[in-house]
Amino acid sequence: ILCGLEDLHRENTVYRDLKPENILLDDYGHIRISDLGLAVKIPEGDSIRGRVGTVGYMAPEVLNNQRYTLSPDYWGLGCLIYEMIAGQSPFRGRKEKVKREEVDRRVLEMEEVYSHKFSEEAKSICKMLLLFLFVLGQPRAVYCKDVLDIEQFSTVKGVNLDQTDDDFYSKFSTGSVSIPWQNEMIETECFKELNLFGPNGTISPDLNKNYPPEPPKKGLLHRIFKRQHQNNSKSSPNSKTNLNHHINSNHVSSNSTGSS
Repeated sequence: ILCGLEDLHRENTVYRDLKPENILLDDYGHIRISDLGLAVKIPEGDSIRGRVGTVGYMAPEVLNNQRYTLSPDYWGLGCLIYEMIAGQSPFRGRKEKVKREEVDRRVLEMEEVYSHKFSEEAKSICKMLLLFLFVLGQPRAVYCKDVLDIEQFSTVKGVNLDQTDDDFYSKFSTGSVSIPWQNEMIETECFKELNLFGPNGTISPDLNKNYPPEPPKKGLLHRIFKRQHQNNSKSSPNSKTNLNHHINSNHVSSNSTGSS
């Protein structure tokens, strides 16, 4: 997830809708960040404004309709890590029915509560990500590139997902969206085409840093002009032949007239 966010941020793109429902996980442990409908590219040196996102995952600066850059994604990451540990959103209990206005009030006014499930390290990461700091460069704020340091001492091995382990999946339920799609997603392998494997189960090309990048895709105008150029090339010989035929016909006709 952090690698995906870092890649988006490298392109000055803010995702703005980070939540468990948008994280796809397959049988091989590959992760995809889905649904980029709210993502937007920020002009260099500029900021944007927009009250968009999912209730309970929108950062305070988004709720207050303030200008921001990439900070909503850091806030969403804090909510996501909190929910992965606690099994519920930091500002709404599991299956708790709360009006949108109340959830927004909690985000702006209340401090999240940490249970015994949180280690000191996990608690520290969540608290720093959930700080109301929407200006980059704050010394106490944690960004994606900083959290990536965790990979130096944290590994995950032997990931095995049971087909019907509803108890496991229920721990990640937000309470607002049903979870049958999670089992269906794995059983039907609905995004199997995204996983490309090399020989003998080697890493997929899109995850291999040494794999040569794909050539840039040509735009619509390039395809249109290329097609037009090809059509002109094909039609030119025919036009020339028709013109020569027309000239020769006239020449023969003139000679015939002169002879008579």
